[in-house]
Amino acid sequence: MSPSPKEQAQTEQFAAIYRRNQLPVMRSVERQVCGCDYGGTSWTTRKEADEIAGLLGLREGVHLLDLGSGSGWPALYWAETTGCNTVLTDLPFDGLRLAARRVIDDGLGTSCCFALASGIELPFSDGAFDAISHSDVLCCLPDKFAVLRSCHQALRRDGRMVFPVISIALGLGEADYQRAVENGPPFIEADMDYPKLLQRTGWVIDQCWDVTENFAATYRRLMDAEAGEVKALLDLFGVAGLAERQAGQREKLRAIDDGLLCREIFSVRRG
Repeated sequence: MSPSPKEQAQTEQFAAIYRRNQLPVMRSVERQVCGCDYGGTSWTTRKEADEIAGLLGLREGVHLLDLGSGSGWPALYWAETTGCNTVLTDLPFDGLRLAARRVIDDGLGTSCCFALASGIELPFSDGAFDAISHSDVLCCLPDKFAVLRSCHQALRRDGRMVFPVISIALGLGEADYQRAVENGPPFIEADMDYPKLLQRTGWVIDQCWDVTENFAATYRRLMDAEAGEVKALLDLFGVAGLAERQAGQREKLRAIDDGLLCREIFSVRRG
């Protein structure tokens, strides 16, 4: 199935972001915000990554599938710190190319491999993986139902999937809902809330916790970190571009603080 114009535009946008995030100033910002420097697009902090690794039971011999891996955060971090075998998947290839280079630089050898694949058409046999992760990815994909069904098929019967995801708060009026859509990821809208969506696609929720407060704190760290890198960011974005970026960040943080956007972490297993 060919991507829609919106999906194609998103792919191109992420490709540009992955390349830009390799620049020294952006990696410096990422270290201050998330405690890593992979040039990623996820809001997952190092602390959250360590917690998720524990929930997934990552260790040597465990086969992990990571969706929407981009330039490798946090999948490559897990491969390095836990010794798990990791398959990174994504569209476009730009992010995976950067992740492959990082595998060489970090000496991860054969513990990581890559697949250029859509989340709704995973090219793996049934039950091929012990664990599945995707960090703030599902909210960026249009067919969430198909992605969750595909993951269900790829995970072994006693395996586990853990993922953070951004969503629109329930019960909003029309104006607030529109603000949430405008300030969330491109495909944040869903036909139903995530607990119902997971149930409909055959998953059992073992844990779910709200990390919206941490999300807001991380966003504030981003704004503070970029405020300390103004000169370099002006060179990168220009005066008008940086002003637009900062205005957008303020609007997004306001939407989080006003309770319009939520971020949760789900730990689920096959039903």
